Amino acid sequence: MSSEVSTTTPPTAGSYLDPAALMRIKHLELRARVVVEGFFSGLHRSPYHGFSVEFTEYRQYTPGDDPRYLDWKLFARSDRYYIKRFEDETNLRCHLVVDFSRSMDYGSLGYTKADYARTLAATLAYFLHGQRDAAGLTTFDDKLLDYLPPRYRAGHLRRLLLLLERAAAGTATSLPKPLERVAELLRKRGVVVVVSDLLAPLDGMAEQLAALVSRGHEVTLFQVLDPAEAKFEFTEPALFVDVESGRELYVDPTATRREYLRRFEEHERKLHETTDCLGIDLVRLTTDRPLEHALFDFLQARSRRGRTTRRRGQSSGAGAGSKGTAGGKA
Repeated sequence: MSSEVSTTTPPTAGSYLDPAALMRIKHLELRARVVVEGFFSGLHRSPYHGFSVEFTEYRQYTPGDDPRYLDWKLFARSDRYYIKRFEDETNLRCHLVVDFSRSMDYGSLGYTKADYARTLAATLAYFLHGQRDAAGLTTFDDKLLDYLPPRYRAGHLRRLLLLLERAAAGTATSLPKPLERVAELLRKRGVVVVVSDLLAPLDGMAEQLAALVSRGHEVTLFQVLDPAEAKFEFTEPALFVDVESGRELYVDPTATRREYLRRFEEHERKLHETTDCLGIDLVRLTTDRPLEHALFDFLQARSRRGRTTRRRGQSSGAGAGSKGTAGGKA
């Protein structure tokens, strides 16, 4: 079973804000708030429910609903029956690991992958803060740049967003060293979200991802790509510049497209093999995709993992009960 999160268009996608319009908002926190509010607005109008374990929502009881989920306290206040739609009482600790290398400065749509990645990270942090969950941040290029531990306290979100707004100063991308350092720094189990184009050699990355998984962390990779990188739809010969090395190369797209796409797909295949083997969620996002979709994918992955954990816990509990052991936990 593939570990890649489905990128099926979320409900009411037509109501979501176009990324080009979103990126014209200069203030990062305002961008994040717009995305989160748009997400909730679309969700409330959606007929699809039950994927989120991060917040509680209610709807009126209808015949056929499971009465176990009736909220009797709300009934006492309103004299109406309401069903709890989503609920998870465990606070989440999420650490965002964001690529600040120069390769993220590429963009063919009037904004860059870095703009999109920062907005995605800010959106996740803003959402988590609104749910009273702890969010932390690591930025990296070929080394770790900034580290902010996961916290939920006054002023923490603002500090995190200020770090995200810093301009990228690095050159090359290297995932293994920053991931190794993150694994060393994160002492408590939580969720690790990596936001990067992942267009770097994968040597050593699998070992560091495995180290995070072995320590009990849930890991999600958001691969942020410009549509031009994924499709290579250039038609005219042009001078291409490597933003990391500064190397210039004159390219005729008609002569190089097949080889480029072959190498690109080979890189993607290896990336999928790595994440599938480790049970890690991999989500590819092109920068023309509304960011509400990314939030949908994040919650969908968390919900799926939550259901898996509960099933395992219930199975372990049943086994313990059959042996007459009281209070056993998985």
